[in-house]
Amino acid sequence: MKTTRLLPSLLAVFPLLAACPAKAADWPRWRGADFDDISKETGLLKTWPASGPTKVWTSDKAGLGYSGYSIVAGTLYTMGLKEDTELLLAFNAATGELKWSTPVGPILTNKWGDGPRGTPSVDGDRVYAMSGQGVVICASAADGKMVWTAAMKDFGGKVPGWGYTESVLVDGDKVVCTPGGSQGTLLALDKKTGAKAWQTADWTDGAQYSSVIAVNHSGSRQYIALTMQHFGGFDAKDGRKLWMSDWTGRTAVIPTPIFSNGDVYVASGYGVGCKLVHIGAQNKVEDGWTNTNMVNHHGGVILHKGFLYGYSDKGGWTCQDWKSGEVKWADKSLGKGAVHCADGMLYLLEESSGTVALIEASPAGWKEHSRFKLDPQTSQRKPDGKVWTHPVVADGRLYLRDQEMLTCFDVRDPKAPAAAQNAVQPKFTDPKQAEAAAIKQYPALATPGSPFNQAFVAKVQELRQKQPALFGNPNWPLLIANDVAQHLPR
Repeated sequence: MKTTRLLPSLLAVFPLLAACPAKAADWPRWRGADFDDISKETGLLKTWPASGPTKVWTSDKAGLGYSGYSIVAGTLYTMGLKEDTELLLAFNAATGELKWSTPVGPILTNKWGDGPRGTPSVDGDRVYAMSGQGVVICASAADGKMVWTAAMKDFGGKVPGWGYTESVLVDGDKVVCTPGGSQGTLLALDKKTGAKAWQTADWTDGAQYSSVIAVNHSGSRQYIALTMQHFGGFDAKDGRKLWMSDWTGRTAVIPTPIFSNGDVYVASGYGVGCKLVHIGAQNKVEDGWTNTNMVNHHGGVILHKGFLYGYSDKGGWTCQDWKSGEVKWADKSLGKGAVHCADGMLYLLEESSGTVALIEASPAGWKEHSRFKLDPQTSQRKPDGKVWTHPVVADGRLYLRDQEMLTCFDVRDPKAPAAAQNAVQPKFTDPKQAEAAAIKQYPALATPGSPFNQAFVAKVQELRQKQPALFGNPNWPLLIANDVAQHLPR
């Protein structure tokens, strides 16, 4: 797309909608709205007291399991096992009060811990989730009333050894998930009715434990999925295979793929390592690099300003260069665990002890600012289980979970609320003003064909489908430019 005056051309393709601005505080699904596990929150504490940040509330009503959480419009959604039934649950995010619970399916029993594993996805007035045995539910976000359910076994799926752990993707008019098996690895359901839209009959790998992401690339919306043997992109309209790359997973393949500017990164544990591929303009696949510098089991990997961060079974907490795959630093100051990012900091949760460390997201080395230990912890965890639910920061609060124990901490910096508000919501009343500010701050934005310009246009295309309400905010050109600057490799 050409022009140094970005706004008129963008408006011609993406008309503004009269809607309320999207909330930066919302966390609508697994790894957030952009699939990157980076919170948009700013103005957060950079150090904590020795005892940890201020605890707002603790609830013991989350049930057993390892499900994560989505937080939208003041409500936290998760899943948990109570007695012999897995439930979809909604909590008041401000107080921890349980608002409602809805049965999803029968218990998943497992040596490492019974109960559900996936994170609910919130889309408008509905919430979607998958149970450990592969039952997908669509329910009312307001009261939990069931709208429809669908079982993966009805689409050829077989429950993997650790259960279905997928966080279902809601995109456009579809719910996308991975039953696996002879009828097709990838499945799309109509989000309103649960009826099958398509299934990938020409791709029949068994289901693993990774979740599907949605991206815009080479002129189309596509879904990227990972199994033991392959990862690939599939057309959102009909499930047609657009590209595929081989993968040599062992035992279990878990981390979610990462997409950035036409490149796709995957990682696995059990000694496998990681791989980056380039997806060309016509979805032609070219290998970038493959190595064992990041052997990430299940704690996740985050791409932040051109560098990857996660725990590697090979070297401990690791910073890896996105372009080359080389290690910038590795450190074992904290044991194996999960990672989340907010306001330029990494929130690391050690799985064995429940210790949370706050370090800088910097390629310069391990720079720890604070740590504390989660308390209380469950007495119901199985001996082989650990603290595996990933941390999330939303609306200035840090959420941690250990089985039925769900805890909320205030991590806002009281000295910087105004700065944080301005960073998230600039104060322009006309999109042309926001456009001018964006070009002034990021001159490459006005250069047709530059990486920044291309990334900006691609992001607008993506958000037009995923978050149309954002374009009712007159600040949208600057908000999107800020987001592109944060994620564009340097």
